[in-house]
Amino acid sequence: MNVTRGFTGRPRVDDPGLPPGQYDAGDDWPVLSAEVTPDLTPADWSFRIDGLVDAPRTWSWDEAHALPASAYQGDIHCVTSWSKFGVRFGGVSLDAFLGAVRPQASATHAVAYSHTGYTTNLPLADLTGGRAWIAFTYGGEPLSAEHGGPARLLVPHLYFWKSAKWIAGLRLLDHDEPGFWEQNGYHARGNPWEEQRYSGD
Repeated sequence: MNVTRGFTGRPRVDDPGLPPGQYDAGDDWPVLSAEVTPDLTPADWSFRIDGLVDAPRTWSWDEAHALPASAYQGDIHCVTSWSKFGVRFGGVSLDAFLGAVRPQASATHAVAYSHTGYTTNLPLADLTGGRAWIAFTYGGEPLSAEHGGPARLLVPHLYFWKSAKWIAGLRLLDHDEPGFWEQNGYHARGNPWEEQRYSGD
């Protein structure tokens, strides 16, 4: 497991824009990974949505980039207590991908999985309505491998472990199915403003 100082924490700052228990990381972006960073090129990357959908589909890098571009500018929050303000990610809204596969009425949750095998679970409602992206850039530059490049899931309103690096796909389900960290004591949803860090919070 790769760990940087983000896990060791820093003094917290009282700021009404920070969720409880968080500090402003400023220009830092700690690298926190459950796995070794893969050597994954855009040519090797693909993204698939299957499970409870009418039309399962896989997109290549070029096919994903042919979808309407979308961007997120705002804040992100890590369960290890750091937050970053005013970040800019570019990519494609997850709504564009989901619209192509047509989720079935019985679909309530998704398991996001990475090219490395990492998984995390999310309510489908947290992935729709302009709340989630497949991100390719950060600050106008290609997303670096250590931060999930060439593409990562971005769900900025939840703790950042839900924004799976090196995203490979989503499997839609009619039930909640815990992912890697959720099986190891972390909260099923991870809302920073409710401080849902661990199971039972």
